[in-house]
Amino acid sequence: MTRLLTSAALALTLALPAQAQDASTVLATVNGTDITLGHVIALRDRLPPQYQQLPDGELFDGILEQMIQQQVMVDTYEQGPADVIGLENEVRTFIASRALDKIAEADLDEAAVQAAYDATFGAADPEMEYNASHILVETEEEARALIAELDGGADFAELAREKSTGPSGPNGGQLGWFGKGMMVPAFEEAVVSMEVGTVSEPIKTQFGWHVIRLNEARNSEVPSLDEVRADLEAEVRQAAIEAELARLAAGAEITRSEVEIDPALIRNTDLLTE
Repeated sequence: MTRLLTSAALALTLALPAQAQDASTVLATVNGTDITLGHVIALRDRLPPQYQQLPDGELFDGILEQMIQQQVMVDTYEQGPADVIGLENEVRTFIASRALDKIAEADLDEAAVQAAYDATFGAADPEMEYNASHILVETEEEARALIAELDGGADFAELAREKSTGPSGPNGGQLGWFGKGMMVPAFEEAVVSMEVGTVSEPIKTQFGWHVIRLNEARNSEVPSLDEVRADLEAEVRQAAIEAELARLAAGAEITRSEVEIDPALIRNTDLLTE
């Protein structure tokens, strides 16, 4: 009977004219604690996208029932010091996150994006990029034998597929395009000193012995603003957040305790029960 009356009262609440419903509209009361339309809206807004795709009626009923059950559990649970402290941390984190979101959502200054682009790419000199293939073997003798075969007209890619112990072997030794700092130093030094179309002497690295062929070389192109806009906008937003945090901290009254604390105490969760 009680359940029936509760359902009827809830149905009556939901049947109120739209203009009478706002965030404070009470949908259910559990042991004197109201669950409002605002509570339901806020929880739905933070659900993962896949849940937000559910039909409104199904989602509404599910969220409200979940909140009722949660409040029942809250009312029967006796909070300890650790719970109170944990809740304070959660509230602080939530509000701080919303404040950061508000800063990040501010309109971007296009001049700042352009300035970030100019600072990163404006004076950048084109750098060389290289396209090379290699055959990796265990000994210098094996490497020299490969060079002899190549001098005799053997196909580099075929030898790589047959002889290379490296992961690029099945692909004919092809490494694709790479720039400065992307290869180990000895390998990079050898490539930089080569002419396109030539094959190196055996090169020793921590991986073994390499026979390298330089396929192509080119100057890298400086990307356009549009190509790197997303990264630059993220950089500008982060700078704006840091600047705003610094401004807020400078205007806040902050007092740090002079009590000496052993940093190891952060592991002592027993203190939360005292």
